[in-house]
This record gives sequence, structure tokens and C-alpha cells, in this order.
Amino acid sequence: MNKINLIIWREFITRVRKPSFLIMTILGPVLIAGGILLTAWIGSKEGTDHKVLVIDTEGVIGTKLKDGKAVSFFLDGHTWSDSAFKASPYTVRVNLLADVINNPQADLYYKTLPSEFAMATIRTELEKAIELTKLRDEGINKDAYDRVRKPLDLKKFDIEKVGTQSFAQERALIGFFFGYFMFIFIFMYGVQVMRGVMEEKQSRIVEVLISSVKPFQLMMGKIIGIALVGFTQFVLWIGITATMMVIGLAVIAGDQYDPKQLAEQGVTAEMQAQLLKEQGVDAGAFDQSVITDLIEQINIPLVLAVFLFYFICGYLLYSSLLAAIGSAVDSETDTQQFMFPVTVPMIIAIIIAQMAVYNPESPAVLWCSLIPFTSPIVMMVRVAMGSAPMWQLALSMVLLILTFIGTTWLAGRIYRTGILMYGKKVSWKEMGKWLTYKG
Repeated sequence: MNKINLIIWREFITRVRKPSFLIMTILGPVLIAGGILLTAWIGSKEGTDHKVLVIDTEGVIGTKLKDGKAVSFFLDGHTWSDSAFKASPYTVRVNLLADVINNPQADLYYKTLPSEFAMATIRTELEKAIELTKLRDEGINKDAYDRVRKPLDLKKFDIEKVGTQSFAQERALIGFFFGYFMFIFIFMYGVQVMRGVMEEKQSRIVEVLISSVKPFQLMMGKIIGIALVGFTQFVLWIGITATMMVIGLAVIAGDQYDPKQLAEQGVTAEMQAQLLKEQGVDAGAFDQSVITDLIEQINIPLVLAVFLFYFICGYLLYSSLLAAIGSAVDSETDTQQFMFPVTVPMIIAIIIAQMAVYNPESPAVLWCSLIPFTSPIVMMVRVAMGSAPMWQLALSMVLLILTFIGTTWLAGRIYRTGILMYGKKVSWKEMGKWLTYKG
């Protein structure tokens, strides 16, 4: 055990001291937070202030179209040629087609492609105007129509928890986030284990190490040591990224909707809701009680404990297989034929986890939450939702542990032979023979 500890410490300290570790520890959060913030900032900006010319030859639009953010409307009842439009200051032309009341269709021509936000504004305003015209033609009062046409607010309740609104799908998304992170970590650091084994094999350092430690001890020390490096980097990433996100979002959002500042300016709660509505934001989305109820429905200690278990066991399961692959080949190009069967279960797990968000009772979700090669990712979604009975969770954990022990034993037998073999192209058949070698 002392030899494994020494190998773990060697792997950890040598990798942490590398300049690349320090660079990626700082650069990683900068890229993650910077990418998210840049996307949010760009998404909130419109590249062009669009002037939209609406051609309404039938006089359908009987009201002024309301201008939106970066979108201004102009009505005209005459047909415009393409050359006239090109020479005009307008950036978008919308031709309402014949009989648009009964057959709502229109053609949009642009000089500069509008963003999806601008397109949504154009579509919404035209739909409202056509709807008003229909109501007028049918002699229906708009206020009466608005009172009748109220959307159905359908809330979900678990029969076992009467009186508490269910946020199962929202919890599933949180579980999917944990599962997706697990996928990234397992793949990224599992590949590091494989490359680390290959580097020692190619440099012949392993021949010296094998003289004093068993191949299995060397493999396990490398797997655990790199896992500790990854965990350290992950903790630093979380702290730095969270700090940058909070500061960045505060700078981007500013204090436009700060309740304290608005109150000082005499803006009431109703006026704040109206401001949000004018910006196209649902005021209900800012209901803090909804967020509180969502958090209260998540069994946080259980979710964190399950995440830690699957995080560790899933990494150990796949990294042992990747270590065996690294010991069997001489170059990274030779790993392709062996990497595909190992990565396919993880890809399937991500796909099934997405399915679990929308259809948690699917048989595929059930079986993939029990199968050890996919359970670390899929079971996280079910646990966050609260849809996994304890006996299924326990069975999934036991199967994962047994599979990890089995794959580690198989990987150890491949490792002890492959780590000292050079200059030979290895096949699946050859690796199968190594499992039966005595020694």
C-alpha cells in the first residue's frame, strides 16, 4: 500500500508543478466564463437597427405596429420593386401575401439578416395586427377577447406530496448538468491516464519502475494520482469561474432592475413588472418563491452523495480500461480501434440522459440507469428528479462496484503484459490472450 501511495504522490506532485497545469487552471475558467458571458452579451445586442417596411396592399393592418428593440416598423400600401427597396434606407421588407387574413403568409426580404430576436419581434407584431383585424371584422371586442383568451396555467403535483407544486423536469435538468459534467471529467482525465501510461512506456521509464513495484500497483497509483489532480483543478475551476460569472453578469446586467434603486426612484412593484414585460421578460420568471420551492424539492445531501459516488466509481471504471489501452499500444494513432468501444457507452448515456429529462419513465432510461457503463450519468437525472426507488439506486451502485472490480482485474492483466511489449501491433484477439497468461 505504501508503494501505491508513493506512486499517487509522484503522479500528483509532478503534474501539479507543471506550467501547463497552472496555465490551464487559470485559462480554463477564463475560457468557460468568458465564453458564456460573451455569448450572453452578444445575444443581448442587435448588430443592426432594422427598419422594417411592411407592404400591405390590401390594407389589412389597421393599427400602428409597435416598435421593438432595434426594430422599427413602416407601413406602405403600394408594391415596391426590388431595385427600389435596395436603394431605400429600409433593411427588411415584408410583403403580406394575398388573402393574408384567411391564409396568414408573408415573404420577408432583407439586406442584413435579422437575428432570431428581431425575427420574433417582426412575427409577433404582425400576428397581433392581423388578429386585431380579424376581431374587428367579426365584431368582437378586443378587451372581451383578451378576457376569454387566457392561457391555461397547468401546474404539476405529485399525488404523494399533495399541496406542493412539482418541479420534476427542472430537477431533471439539474441532474443532467451533473451527469454531463461527469461525462466531461471522465473522458478528459481518463484520456490523461491513457496518455500518461503511453508516455512512460515509450520513454522506457516503466521498465525501471516495474523492477520495484507490481504492474497493478503502478496502474492504480497512476489512476488515483491523476484523479486527485483533476479534482484539485476542478475545485479551483469552480471557484474562479463562479467568481468571474458573478462579476461578469453584474457588469453586463448592471443595476437596470435593481429593486433598491428602482424603489428609490419611486418605481412600484407593478411598474417593475411592466418594465420587464416591455423588455419581453416574463415577470413570473423572477418569482423567488418558485426558485425556493424548486430548491426545497431537491434532496441536496442525497444528490451530492450520489454524485460523489458515481463520479468516483465512473472515473475508476473507465480510467482502468483506458490505462489498459495505453499499456497495449505504442502510439496514440493505435488507440483509435480500442477507444471507440469505450467511448460509445458514454455517448449513449448522454443521449439517454437527455431523454430522461422529458420521459423519465422510459424503459431505456430505467435499464441505462442500472447498466454500469451508463448508470453514472443516467442515474443522476433520476435521483435529482426523485423518480428512482432506493432499491434501484442500491442495485445500480452494487452493479457498478462489481463491474469496476471486474474491469480493474481485467485491465490489470492486460496492463502487466502490454506495458513491457514494444513494436507489435496489438489486436483484440491478442489482448484476449493476455487475460489468460499466468504470472
